Amino acid sequence: MAKQKTRKGKAAPDTSNELLENPEAIATRLGRGEAFVKENTKLVGGIIGLMILIIAGIVGYQIHKANQNEKAQGEMFQAVYYYEQDSLDFALNGDGVQPGFLDIIDEYGGTAAANLSHFYTGSIYLSQGEYQNALDHLENFSSSDFFVQAQAYSLTGDAYMQLGNPEQAIKSYQRAADYKTNKYFTPKYLFKLAIAYEEAGNLQQAIATYGEIESKYPDSYEYTEARKHKARLEGLASN
Repeated sequence: MAKQKTRKGKAAPDTSNELLENPEAIATRLGRGEAFVKENTKLVGGIIGLMILIIAGIVGYQIHKANQNEKAQGEMFQAVYYYEQDSLDFALNGDGVQPGFLDIIDEYGGTAAANLSHFYTGSIYLSQGEYQNALDHLENFSSSDFFVQAQAYSLTGDAYMQLGNPEQAIKSYQRAADYKTNKYFTPKYLFKLAIAYEEAGNLQQAIATYGEIESKYPDSYEYTEARKHKARLEGLASN
């Protein structure tokens, strides 16, 4: 068989044998590796030991947090009961026997129970008119639950509105409206968003937001009010 030619017509060198390692070269390299390990036994052992400690630490931390969360969930039960019964002071601060949401946050920080306690605490402070405290807790809460997370964004917007900051309220209401949109709750968040736009003096965005409710959610509770306010703002905008 003719050898492959290069562009200049010369035969290309046969490199097929170069793809195979020389057995003696492999043995030499292995020998060097073994010598390194023997000469640096303490270093290698230290590195392995450190890796084991790191892995054990991570696993141990996860187990600890899981145990802490399970304990916190049990202790949180009474606070949730007080919250549902509208006994908000007991829910927030405990009853002297069972802890409140603030105790759960302090004692079990970083757990899912403490995270949820931030939501409850923020909503309580909002209802009591402590708007900055409400913001501090609501903005520390996060969840993958479509209802609770969107509700937290909406409550955050409410707090900003009460603090006279419609621009920040707009951002929060927009996040609530955009978060896993649905026909049950999204119209409510859009309605709040339109009010915030009007409060901020942005009538065109308020009109557009009311229009979104009108076009996308005709079966919603907010539909009729959205149409009425949209017509009102269109009249103001035309003057």
